[in-house]
Amino acid sequence: MKRAFLLTLLTLCATGASAQMYKSVGPDGRVTYSDTPPAQGANELPVKPSSGAAAPDLPYALAQAVKNNPVTLYTAANCAPCASGRALLVARGVPYTEKTVSSNEDVAALKSVGGDAQLPLLIVGRAKQQGYEEGAWNGALTSAGYPAASMLPRNWRNPAPVAAAPRATQPLPSSTPAPAAEAAAPRAQSSAPQPAAGNAPPGFRF
Repeated sequence: MKRAFLLTLLTLCATGASAQMYKSVGPDGRVTYSDTPPAQGANELPVKPSSGAAAPDLPYALAQAVKNNPVTLYTAANCAPCASGRALLVARGVPYTEKTVSSNEDVAALKSVGGDAQLPLLIVGRAKQQGYEEGAWNGALTSAGYPAASMLPRNWRNPAPVAAAPRATQPLPSSTPAPAAEAAAPRAQSSAPQPAAGNAPPGFRF
C-alpha cells in the first residue's frame, strides 16, 4: 500500500511540473501568468521553459517603445553634459545603447549619423537631440512612447558602452621570422651605410 501511495504521489508531482504555463498581456500592459488558458480574445503567449538565466522581459508599453524607437546615446570622456544625459535616461528607465567618441574614426562615425562637434548626441528613433537639454530630451522620449517613470525590472542592465567606430582586430605578430626575411638579413647588413664620422650625413665619409 505504501509503495502504491508513493507511486501515485510521484505521478501527480510529475504532472504538475509539466503543466503548460500561459503569459497574458492586458490592454494596460500588465503581464500575468497562469496554468489555464486566458479568455478568448486575450493576448496569450505560452511560456517556454527556461534553460538558464535570460534577459528579463520588459513591460509591453516599454517594449513597444524600444522596438519602434530605439535610443542611442553618443558620449565622450570627461563630458559633464554627457553624464547628465546618461543620468536622465537611467532615472527615467530608458533602455539605451551608449557609443563613445574618442578617436578620429569615432568622430567620422558620429558625423555619419548626423552629429557634429557637440556632445552628447541623443537619437530616439529618427529624432536627434544635439547637446543636453532636459526638457527637449524628455519631450523626445515622451513623443516616442517611453513612460515618464521607470518600468524596468530590478535586474535590468544596459549593455556596456562601445566605441562609435568598432576597432579592427590586429593580427598577432609571428614569433618565428619567415625564411625569406632571414636570408635577406645578411644582405641588408652588408649594404647598410657605414657609420658617419662626426656630424657627416649618413652615407658620407670624411
